[in-house]
Amino acid sequence: MQIAEPLLIAIEELSKLPGIGKKTAQRLAIFLLKSEDPQVDNLINAIKDLKLKLRFCERCFNLSEEELCSICQSEKRDKSVLCVVEEASDVMAIEKTHEFRGLYHVLGGVLSPLSGVTPETLHIKELLKRFETEDFKEVILALNPDTEGETTSLYLSKLMKPFGITVTRIARGLPIGGDLEFADDATIGRAILNRSSL
Repeated sequence: MQIAEPLLIAIEELSKLPGIGKKTAQRLAIFLLKSEDPQVDNLINAIKDLKLKLRFCERCFNLSEEELCSICQSEKRDKSVLCVVEEASDVMAIEKTHEFRGLYHVLGGVLSPLSGVTPETLHIKELLKRFETEDFKEVILALNPDTEGETTSLYLSKLMKPFGITVTRIARGLPIGGDLEFADDATIGRAILNRSSL
């Protein structure tokens, strides 16, 4: 059976999303085709707004609608503690626990030379620059407990030693090879509370 070209294109584009295979993409495309126009328009507008209205915070690289994100602007945050994470999705995961009240710095990935991710491609230079202008007493490395996360944590801890700042990492409450984004709130909260020195 010949599939209409618009449907083929929609399936192809949807299957490019992470975690979406061809069969799921086909189900989504057909669901959208059968949906009422306002529902589809709302989805289209939400995706456009995502690209047009969101940006990265100029200080911490979290998602924001303004130059500085709401966390960096908040007077209620503990400005002496900085939590370094891989992606903005990790900030959302930690914030859901309501256990951490400090600031963040989003690296934009982890070191992975085989994939072409080097210190120059991450927000490491900006992280070190923050130590010159902000007075942190502790830096928590909340990177995923996999090979790349561990390598990045060790690399960062060596770079931060000259600043005389206490460097800790989240406790091993997360499974090896797991992602912060997919862990439950209680596990992430416990890992933040039980962080350990490097």
